[in-house]
Amino acid sequence: MLMRTDPFRELDRLAQQLTGTAGTWSRPTAMPMDAYREGDTYVIAFDLPGVPEDAIDVDVERNMLTVRAEKRPAAKADDVQMELSERPLGVFSRQVVLADTLDTERIEADYDAGVLTLRIPIAERAKPRKISIRSPRERKQIGG
Repeated sequence: MLMRTDPFRELDRLAQQLTGTAGTWSRPTAMPMDAYREGDTYVIAFDLPGVPEDAIDVDVERNMLTVRAEKRPAAKADDVQMELSERPLGVFSRQVVLADTLDTERIEADYDAGVLTLRIPIAERAKPRKISIRSPRERKQIGG
């Protein structure tokens, strides 16, 4: 139902850790996600711990879903000296290509306990349906 658009994400993350640039404000970082089908709904869950709800943007254009979030530093005072900083800060971003079989007009989003959950219904046109078979006699009666 979806396709990753950044196949080198793990290599990028490793390079950031090795160069010490992980968690800086320099570039967007991908966020972990799960995606699965639940009945007639496709569910995508993104981990965004510590990100306030008002710092999350979800956009969809055609079949491209973009989730963007900003995690700001907790300490704002000038007299605070950071001793250890391992929690990533800055802009997190993820783009997912959605299949044409999903109804992007009816996406629902919930945010609870640091998890953004998107529910995307399967489009009616993509659901399996039974096709009736007409006999030659039925076609003549209809005029075909």
